[in-house]
Formats: sequence, C-alpha cells, structure tokens
Amino acid sequence: MADDNPAPDAERDAIIAALVPIVDGIAATFGPVCEVVLHDYRHPEKSVVAVAGALTGRSVGGAMSEIGLRMLARGDEAVDELNYLTRAQGGQQLKSSTMVLRDSTGAVFGALCVNVDVTAVQQAQALLAGIGGGGASEAAATTTFGNDIDSVVEAIVDAHQLRRSRTWVQLDRAQRLELFRSLDEHGVFAVRRAIEQVAARLGISRASAYSYLSQARAATGVRPDPATDSASTGGDA
Repeated sequence: MADDNPAPDAERDAIIAALVPIVDGIAATFGPVCEVVLHDYRHPEKSVVAVAGALTGRSVGGAMSEIGLRMLARGDEAVDELNYLTRAQGGQQLKSSTMVLRDSTGAVFGALCVNVDVTAVQQAQALLAGIGGGGASEAAATTTFGNDIDSVVEAIVDAHQLRRSRTWVQLDRAQRLELFRSLDEHGVFAVRRAIEQVAARLGISRASAYSYLSQARAATGVRPDPATDSASTGGDA
C-alpha cells in the first residue's frame, strides 16, 4: 500500500485531513456508547491518526488492531467489513464497522472504524425474549479479535448465544447440539483447553461439554478427535 510517489501521498494526506473532523462528529452524534478511529495504513506501527470515544482505550499514535493487519495483508483487495460483533477488553459487546479508504487510483491506504457499545441493548433483548418467549432475532455477522486466544474463544461463544437471543438454559437439546456443531465448525475446539473454557462460559460441566461435542460430531459424521473426546462424558448441566 505504500507509495514513494509524493502525488498520491499528498492526495491521501488531504483525505485523512478531511476525515479528522468527521471522526469527532460521528462520535458526538452517538454519544459515549460510540468510538470512532481513523487509521493511516502507511504507518502500521502508529496507524491511529484520530480517535474520538474511549471504548477500546486507543489513542493517537497507537498501532492497528488485528482486523487492521488483516486488511493490510489483503492490500487493494480489502473490502469494507460492516456490522460485525467484537469484544472490548472491558468485556463490552461492540457492534463495529471498518470502512477502507482509497485514493483516486483505488489503492487502499487506511480505514475509518466505528464501534458502538451494544451491551445494554443485547441484555435488554435477552430479557424481553425471556419474558415474551419470542424467537431469536437475526444478528450481524461476527468477527472476533483479542490480544489473547482466551478472549477470542469467549467472544465466539458469546456471539453464537447472542444470535439466538437465548441463554444456555433456554435452548432445547437440538439447539444445544447445533451450538456445539457451529462452534466446532469455527475451529473453537482446535484451541488447547477450549472445551473447558466453553463449558465455563456456558455454565455447564466439562463432562457435559464433551458429551455435546461428541454427539454433535457424530451427527455430522465427523471422526472424534482424541484431544477433545478422551474425557468421560456426562449428562446435561
């Protein structure tokens, strides 16, 4: 994405400068539940050139996140990623969008990112669904990121539960098996000790988690994995 030609750099600098006040404007419109971050990918180690809001604790001069590095790797093939769920270090559920910046040649050189804290909204939806017995609402596509693999696993589990707007105890057996099948398809159980972490996140025993995973794999014809199926199984938790 870098270009030594001063003409493209001048154009890109002008685009960045024009977007700086927009960063403050968007954040002010949505209030304290919103954070807006402007990235200049020409300087990955200090890509943050403007930030308004404090959901993720970033500041000007900060480095890009994992999703930024992924977009950087895609080069000019990078596309906008809209309405995905992420998790802040404080545990908040964020609805996020990352919109790439291009110059007049179509080259990607940065991104404008918007994060909105939807924790309270998700809690209210779960409460209303529990009271009214309503069905699950369709959720946005989820992309997770974090500084460690534990936070990534937790975010994936939470995102799958949020899609159903139901807690573990509200799911029937078929829905529980579907949850474990989906988590397995997303590669969660390839992570060391993930089965214990998923069990803790769902509030069930490790034996129950092994049992559900084994049944989900059997239903889809997946060969058992000794790393996850070696423990004893148990009943529902």
